[in-house]
Amino acid sequence: MSAAAAPTGVPPGVPFDATPLLRGFAGLRWRRMARLDPAATQAALLRRLLRQAAGTRFGLWHDFDRIDSVAAYQARVPLRRYEQFWQDWWQPAFPVLADVTWPGRVPYLALSSGTSSGTTKYIPVTRPMLRANRGAALDVLAWHLRHHPDSHVFGGLSFLLGGSTALRCVAPGIREGDLSGIAAAEIPAWLARWSYPPRALALLEDWDAKLAALAERTPVAAVRMLSGTPSWLLLLLEALAARHGSPPMPGLELLVHGGVAWAPYRDRLAPYLPPGCATREVYPASEGFCAIADRGDGEGLRLILDRGVFWEFVPVGEIEAANPTRHWTATLEPGIDYAVVATTCAGLWSYVLGDTVRFLDRRPPRLLVTGRIAYDLSAFGEHLGGEEIERVLLATAGRLGLVVAEYMVGPVFGPVQGGHHWLVEAAAPVDPTLGPRLAAALDAALMTTNADYAAHRRGGQMAPAEVRLLPGGAFAAWMRAEGKLGGQHKVPRVLADPERFAAAEAGLTRAAGGPAG
Repeated sequence: MSAAAAPTGVPPGVPFDATPLLRGFAGLRWRRMARLDPAATQAALLRRLLRQAAGTRFGLWHDFDRIDSVAAYQARVPLRRYEQFWQDWWQPAFPVLADVTWPGRVPYLALSSGTSSGTTKYIPVTRPMLRANRGAALDVLAWHLRHHPDSHVFGGLSFLLGGSTALRCVAPGIREGDLSGIAAAEIPAWLARWSYPPRALALLEDWDAKLAALAERTPVAAVRMLSGTPSWLLLLLEALAARHGSPPMPGLELLVHGGVAWAPYRDRLAPYLPPGCATREVYPASEGFCAIADRGDGEGLRLILDRGVFWEFVPVGEIEAANPTRHWTATLEPGIDYAVVATTCAGLWSYVLGDTVRFLDRRPPRLLVTGRIAYDLSAFGEHLGGEEIERVLLATAGRLGLVVAEYMVGPVFGPVQGGHHWLVEAAAPVDPTLGPRLAAALDAALMTTNADYAAHRRGGQMAPAEVRLLPGGAFAAWMRAEGKLGGQHKVPRVLADPERFAAAEAGLTRAAGGPAG
C-alpha cells in the first residue's frame, strides 16, 4: 500500500510532529545499512559478544577468550534449546542471573509460552538487548519513511497493542512479565507522550475488559501507527469500528504486524484501514529482533545484522543431527529451509529459536518465515506445543474411554473466525457421538492448561475445537496413498500450515471412505 495522506495538524495531547527528527535518523540509518557487509558485520558482532561475556560462567566454561573466528566458535559452542539452558545454566541461579551467561545481573525475564515443552519459558532480557530492540523498532520506521517520504507517522500517537504491561518483582532489581510490558517500562518519559495506551489501560490483564476500555477511550483520530499481532489487531479494529465506524482510525498511516502468519488476516483487516495505510511485517521474538520487511508485502524480510544478535542457520533436516551444518551470513543459500539459531547480547549462545526460514537473497540477506521446527500450533497466537497437544489429547481421550491410535490437528480459517480441527483414529470402534464430547472436553482442557489458548477462545478470536473420528486404518491408508507408508515416514501430528492441513484432511476423509464421527 502507499502511505496515507498526511493528516493536517497535530492531535491534542501530542507535543509536536517529531517525524522530521525521525527522517534525520532514517537517512543516516539507510546509508549505514547500505554500507554493511553481512559477513564482516556479523563476524565483528560475534567477536564483540565473546569479549563481553568472556568472564561469565558460560564464557569461562567454553574458553571464550580463545575463540578467534566463527568456525572456532561453532566448534566450541554446541547448539542448545531452551530446556538445556534452563536446566544447566539458568535454573540453578534463578531468578538472579548474575554473570551466568551474560555479565552483570539480568534485570528482566520475559515470559514466553513454551512450544516444545508446553511450559512457560523465562527469557533473559538485558539492557543491551533492550537497546537493540529499540534500535530495531526505529529501523521499522526508517524503512517506512524510505518508501513513504511524505509520511508524518510520528505526528500523532503510536499504538502498541501488546499484553499486560504489569511486571512482577521476583528478586531485588529483577522483574518478569510480557515482553511488551518490559518494553513499556523502559519507554523514556519524553517519548511516552507519543505512545498509547496509557499505563492504566496497558496494565489491564483481563482481555475483555481491556478491549472494552480501548474501544471506549482510544483517541482514534490521533493514532498514526498501530502495531501488534494480526489476530489481536483484528479484534481491536472490529471493536473500534463498532463504536466509531469504519475505518475507525482515519489518520492511520502504518500498521506493523508480526508474530503469526499475515495471509489469513490481510483481507479481513483491509476494510478497517484507511485508504493508503501502509503495512509492514516484522519478525520479532522474545530472544531477539530478527528481521523487518524492507520492501513490499510478501517480498521478504531483511535480516537485522547489527542489533546485538549473531545469526546461524541450520538445514531443517539436520537440526537433530549430532554435528549439523551451521551456516551464517557468509555461507547461507537461498531456497533452503533453515532452523534459526541466535547468539545474543542477553546471554543466549547458539540458541535454537524453533522457527524456520527460507532466504530469497544473500546481499542483503532477505528471508521468509516458513514455520516451526517442532510440532506446535500458533495460527491464532495460541502457542500450543506439540508435547502439550499430545498430553492433553491422550489424557482427555483416556477419561472418555477412547484409546487413540493416530491423530492430527491443524488450523482452519473461516470467514469470521477460525479454530482447530482434530482428526482422531481410535484403536477400537467407538460410538460416533463421542466426537462432539471429545471436542468439548479438549477445548475445556486446553483453556485450563494454556493461558494463550484460553485468551483467544474467550476473546472470540477462535471457535471451539472440532473433532472428526476416523475408522481404524484411515491414517495408514492415507500414508499409503501419499507414498509414505513404512520406512522412516511418520504421521505429522501437527500441520500448522492451513493449506497443507486442508489437503491432509481431505485425503484422510477419502481414505476413511467419507465423513465419520
